[in-house]
Amino acid sequence: MSVRPLEGITVLSLEHAIAAPFCSRQLADLGARVIKVERPGVGDFARNYDERVKGMASHFVWTNRSKESLTLDLKDEAAADVLEKLLPQVDVLVQNLAPGAAARLGLSFEALHEKYPQLIVCDISGYGEGGPYEKKKAYDLLIQSESGFVSVTGSKDEMAKAGCSIADIAAGMYAYTNILSALLLREKTGKGSRIDVSMLESMVEWMNFPLYYSFEGQEPPVRAGAAHAVIYPYGPFPTGGGQTIMLGLQNEREWKVFCEQVLGKPELAADERFANNTLRTANRDALKQIIVDTFAGMSKDQVIELLETAKIANASVNDMKGVWEHEQLKSRNRWREMDSPVGKLPTLLPPGVNNAYEYRIDAVPGLGEHSEKILRELGYDEQTIAGWREQGVV
Repeated sequence: MSVRPLEGITVLSLEHAIAAPFCSRQLADLGARVIKVERPGVGDFARNYDERVKGMASHFVWTNRSKESLTLDLKDEAAADVLEKLLPQVDVLVQNLAPGAAARLGLSFEALHEKYPQLIVCDISGYGEGGPYEKKKAYDLLIQSESGFVSVTGSKDEMAKAGCSIADIAAGMYAYTNILSALLLREKTGKGSRIDVSMLESMVEWMNFPLYYSFEGQEPPVRAGAAHAVIYPYGPFPTGGGQTIMLGLQNEREWKVFCEQVLGKPELAADERFANNTLRTANRDALKQIIVDTFAGMSKDQVIELLETAKIANASVNDMKGVWEHEQLKSRNRWREMDSPVGKLPTLLPPGVNNAYEYRIDAVPGLGEHSEKILRELGYDEQTIAGWREQGVV
């Protein structure tokens, strides 16, 4: 078997919800051993978000494959003893507990660095350390709102959030890449470092287009539904048979070809209402009606064939069934099978194909599934472990 990049790296993650679990799952995909600490009897509350995957929660199945679950009451005195034995073996500590909780448990970077100088600590929170929002509660929707994302998303009449947890995903990915950078830095310096990842800052980074578009008090991009706010035509259009396609034009050459080969109306290319993108955007209602009327007499497949022939970018508007069955994902062999407490489940390989190794795809853990194994590795005997189980420590 090929060697994975993070084999030999151990990650201890005090995690719940999405941001930290998504980060640590990426590390596990690359071969790291990830020990996920969960509350005894309860576990990561994301385990109970829904029951859509044979009784398991969809978010949990997505973000927790290839991990080991250790149940441990971090507030119990015995937990400090367990962590003292475990931390010397750990390369990276990830946590997204409530603001200040890790520090109260003695798990801040400052408290750990002198004793474990090679340890990398990654703290993920809603607003980051310091500032007036440091202790403010932060959930995905709230950060989508604070970052301005919701204000530019949706229709003219109603704002909308993203259909998936993009603020959590953004923070998880920046935590992941920062950890990889910290591991490279440790190779150079021999020292661990502290990473402070904010969900707000992760999302605002993604908001730089609308920020600069509204530079120095200019009007922000209009909410345009699934269409583009400042490029037209670029978005959804109905076809005959009640289906919808997405198409996008990027330049004047494509606009001319679109008029000639797709709409069959070459005279539109010279129409002064549509002479450039700014004018097409300003007169989008009139142009939309022309496109809709033209497409009404054609099926979705016929429209796509014309667009493909004209080399105009286009896409089908897939529902989730369409994505599960997407021929491109199948043809590139992107699906794998993983174990879980409810049996075999399909799972998608991470983006990016490296010819030197295969991603690690192991089971989604049951709650506390690996507690006894990990505690035995640390030298605890069966009697001690049994006692802790009775007391609710593990």
